[in-house]
Amino acid sequence: MKLEELRQIREKVEKQMRLREGQARIKIIVGMGTSGIAAGAREVLKTFLEEVEKRNLTEVIVTQTGEKGLSSKEPIVIVKEQEKPDIVYGSVTPDIAKRIVAEHIVNGNPVSDYVIEIGA
Repeated sequence: MKLEELRQIREKVEKQMRLREGQARIKIIVGMGTSGIAAGAREVLKTFLEEVEKRNLTEVIVTQTGEKGLSSKEPIVIVKEQEKPDIVYGSVTPDIAKRIVAEHIVNGNPVSDYVIEIGA
């Protein structure tokens, strides 16, 4: 592997880590417990990371959490936005993740078909 290839890999990993850490106006949390992973949460997490990076959404971070106790609705995704109630989505697929980014994160309109809870 050439030095330039290694540098590109390092830059990509660093950029992905910035998307998964720190403070942000919006936090997307994907449930990555056993049932979430079995239901496809890895692909959902990957899709969120790709969409946030592709759209250069610098005030958004993507992270993960364990089981949320709603195994029949996995993968579970929570969108936490400053000064707004948390929105919990259920049965999220990669295509739904793309809709959540486009409609909720970018345009401020939750994807009501998949909302299972609105927090305080």
